[in-house]
Amino acid sequence: MYNKLSFYLAIICLSICLYSIYSIMNNTWRISPPVYILLCLAVLITILGAIGFKEKNKPARFRSWFTVILSSSLTILLFILLSFSTFFSVEKEFIKEIHSPDKNYKIDFYQTDAGAAGSFGIIGELNGPLWFKKRIYFQDDTKTVEIEWENNHIIIINDDRLNLKTT
Repeated sequence: MYNKLSFYLAIICLSICLYSIYSIMNNTWRISPPVYILLCLAVLITILGAIGFKEKNKPARFRSWFTVILSSSLTILLFILLSFSTFFSVEKEFIKEIHSPDKNYKIDFYQTDAGAAGSFGIIGELNGPLWFKKRIYFQDDTKTVEIEWENNHIIIINDDRLNLKTT
């Protein structure tokens, strides 16, 4: 029972982590929960996989070994990622939140400063349901943001025109 549950949870957790990497690289909707939640899930999966060793049949023991190895590897990688992102993260300072004229879109704007590792700039993130976000705007070497809505789904940010239906 425990090894089947932990096996399926490990596959789901791995899939979520891989999609998270894909969404960051391709600037698509980030639907994965924050890293610390995935880390807690990976630790739970490791514990459930270890409890699953109590079963005596070979397929169950194989699933338990596979789950423990996969989930402990995920735990280590997620811990390293969380540590790295905590120490070397870009500082984001909230500037403002705007809504489309019809209130269907909500965009948060942040001023970023990478310190000695990079430059400063502006980031615009489109908010979706739950924790889902999508970066729709980024501009280096600027500290101000001028926003104008052309209609319900077209926005002009610092003279850059974005169609939110196709972004």
